[in-house]
Amino acid sequence: MKNKDQTVIQQFNLIFLCFLTTIGLLAQESTATKQVSTFTINAPQLKTNKKIWVYLPKNYNESDKKFSVLYMHDAQNLFDSRTSYAGEWNVDEKLDSINAQLIVIGIEHGNEKRIDELTPYKNEKNGGGNADAYLNFIVETLKPKIDSTYRTKTKPRNTIIMGSSLGGLTSYYAALKYPKVFGKAGIFSPSFWFTEDIYDLTEKSKKINTKFYFLCGDSESDKMVSDLNRMEYLLNSNRCHCLHLNEKKIVKGGQHNEKLWRDGFIKAILWLGY
Repeated sequence: MKNKDQTVIQQFNLIFLCFLTTIGLLAQESTATKQVSTFTINAPQLKTNKKIWVYLPKNYNESDKKFSVLYMHDAQNLFDSRTSYAGEWNVDEKLDSINAQLIVIGIEHGNEKRIDELTPYKNEKNGGGNADAYLNFIVETLKPKIDSTYRTKTKPRNTIIMGSSLGGLTSYYAALKYPKVFGKAGIFSPSFWFTEDIYDLTEKSKKINTKFYFLCGDSESDKMVSDLNRMEYLLNSNRCHCLHLNEKKIVKGGQHNEKLWRDGFIKAILWLGY
């Protein structure tokens, strides 16, 4: 009887703890600025609906001008600490601070489907490999929606794609696969380790005119820096280094986290240009 009572008490404590945690999450205020809004769109390529976050420049409603567009992955971590997994990028506050004339479109990841969506090739241990469908959604469904809803500049030089970790991998892949869509790319802590095929694709790609901003920390993993250097070498082998289309930043002590990417975000945006 005693053991049964202890079990009941433990179960009650667990339920109460979950209740307190839920209340705490609900009570936490959003840190997104008033320039940020969201909407949901059907993604037929992925057979699901996608929540999209939109950042508009401060002066968007006071002008008739058109703006370049930055597409980013893992939107849960970009604008709001309430939805972030381990801290946000502060994208809205940082762009506000420099009065950036840039629209940002954040695409929420698919939670348990994140690996599938953000990897272009399968990994023997981790699976994945559905980035083609994910990128088709961005190019064929989401971008037309954004261009028809907002005042956007639609040329490749005005269209940027950016992400970190697996998002860095798929952003790099997107720039190679859709050079007539994405003219600039921010590649943060890319998971090039996931597949050797991404190196093969780089070797085979010709006339790559995309601007790339690479960022990683030297304390992320044993191979992060060497993998990035290898990719940069292959990329430069296919185009003249004199074009200055690459920029690479290796941060001393930088770790694989939002702080590294948050701290490097504005420098990347300013170098890529918009």
